[in-house]
Amino acid sequence: MDNGGDTDGHAYKNVNEMWRKELSGGRDSWYAKAAHHWETQEPNLNGILGGFPETNGPDLRESKRFIELIKQKPLPPTFDRVLDCGAGIGRVTSGLLLDVFQTVDLVEPCKQLLETAKREITDPRAKQFFCCALQDVHPDFGSYDVIWAQWVLLYLPDDDLIKFLEHCQKMLTSTGMIFVKENVVLDGKWIVDKEDNSISRTDAQYKSIFKRAGLTVLHEMQQTHWPPDLIPVKMYALRSNSAVAQ
Repeated sequence: MDNGGDTDGHAYKNVNEMWRKELSGGRDSWYAKAAHHWETQEPNLNGILGGFPETNGPDLRESKRFIELIKQKPLPPTFDRVLDCGAGIGRVTSGLLLDVFQTVDLVEPCKQLLETAKREITDPRAKQFFCCALQDVHPDFGSYDVIWAQWVLLYLPDDDLIKFLEHCQKMLTSTGMIFVKENVVLDGKWIVDKEDNSISRTDAQYKSIFKRAGLTVLHEMQQTHWPPDLIPVKMYALRSNSAVAQ
């Protein structure tokens, strides 16, 4: 079943019907709502975590555990250079990625949040700060061992998400991986939050998108120690089908 709805109470027979309606006014209007939402948020933990700053610690700990599990898998990536997508104020960069990688680049569409990251991250291993929307990320950004995308793919329509993941594969080293961490509906229907034009997809939807983008899920894990009234969170480690076949 692919039916779902939005927080205004609209129900849809399938996700394609929803995208036809939502994008009928143009993609710029879809993305503008999310951009406005983040421009109005305080550039601190409370603002970027939607009023749940207490989730910061459990989130970072489980992400670190996920990375450690990947390191034990056959042919793990080299943990040298990483791109933090939807980096915000640099919460994940400073709290996780700089402990694991030698070099971190950050990409964030909201200038206010990115400027905060620039001020607060003093570690010289945080190299480049790109002010760019994810749908505009292109392979000339560089070559990465890992691309980390957390709580940002939910703003991309399905077709733009597939293009983004295809671009990411061109930015990876031969053993590189994409790490995805997102709100994932595990029991129920997908839903669009009309406050910021984000979509909480189901696990099946994400896996279908990964497959269409030419990616294999090598490992997945659900976030534990998570407030029961919030949408569940899952992590996926992805590698290009062509790299898996080698």
